[in-house]
Amino acid sequence: MKRLLSGISVLAVAAASLAAPAYACTRALYVGDGNLVLTGRNMDWKEDMSSNLWVLPAGMKRNGAAGAQSAEWTSKYGSVVVSGYEAGSTDGMNEKGLVANLLYLAESQYPKPVQGKPYISLSTWLQYALDNFATVGEVVEALRGEPFNVLAPALPNGAPSTLHLSLSDASGDSAILEYVNGKLVIHHGKQYVVLTNSPIYSEQLALNTYWESIDGLTFLPGTNRAADRFARASFLLGAIPRAKDPNYIKGVPAQSFTFQAVASVMSVMRAVSVPLGITTPDQPNISSTIWRTVSDQKNLVYYFDSATRPNTFWVSFERLDFKPGAPVKKLTIQNGEVFSGEVTGDFKPAEPFKFLPATP
Repeated sequence: MKRLLSGISVLAVAAASLAAPAYACTRALYVGDGNLVLTGRNMDWKEDMSSNLWVLPAGMKRNGAAGAQSAEWTSKYGSVVVSGYEAGSTDGMNEKGLVANLLYLAESQYPKPVQGKPYISLSTWLQYALDNFATVGEVVEALRGEPFNVLAPALPNGAPSTLHLSLSDASGDSAILEYVNGKLVIHHGKQYVVLTNSPIYSEQLALNTYWESIDGLTFLPGTNRAADRFARASFLLGAIPRAKDPNYIKGVPAQSFTFQAVASVMSVMRAVSVPLGITTPDQPNISSTIWRTVSDQKNLVYYFDSATRPNTFWVSFERLDFKPGAPVKKLTIQNGEVFSGEVTGDFKPAEPFKFLPATP
């Protein structure tokens, strides 16, 4: 009877989540031997986002793109980010190994502005974290008090910018930040390794508790809905090896555990991807995976895998210049350009994109 009641409550939460017009994404945090920390992420969206990769050095003067009362700061750390619509940073890692990922959350409700607080556009939220902090703990401490008003302009395609933010660092620490019922809710701890979309994170965790009671080798939920992807990613992430696998290491470049682990995490992200071009007429919340990333936070390597091209490429931070005054650089991929292997030398100096503005 207890299992039956638990199942009924899970189904009720899952049914509620189906009504949310969210776009899909998945994030997974892996910790392996030798303090290897990797964060994998899928970007699922209903159309191409004209994404490009950017190298943003330290020392850049920035503001919240929210009018005369915008927050202002100078970037303390350089970062590599993936842009969305050339209007904001959607994913990235800074030179200290802090990783930030924006995922869609239809239930997001932002607080009413508080007089006297500076403003930021939601398009700058992720970049603010990468610019200013080295660890998850630092971000949580700084943002817990809600130091600014957050404004959420419509995205360039007209969709509402209802988003939550995941953070991870080189120690394996993790945090999920959501605006729920007008309040900032923070889930902080190394146990928070998987994130998808709807419902809100506390309900995602409740759903996954049910699935954890069922042997994942016997049955896993198989749809491309957020709650099912959460359950599959959680099981698969826990199942992949945390050390060299003698069955496969011979075929790994240099027989490197790091490369094996990157391949394992990328395979998890592919396993929870939505096939390119899939449409579900009565479910606008189902969107195709358009690209994936894996961030190696120990060795500072950023891997990018496009769903529309056959190759994976990566950016080695040791080959980049993040010093103040170094040029902003761009790797253009929005027109179908093909890259493979290490691509640091393919970045070109460019004017930085402008963050999507918001009006108080």
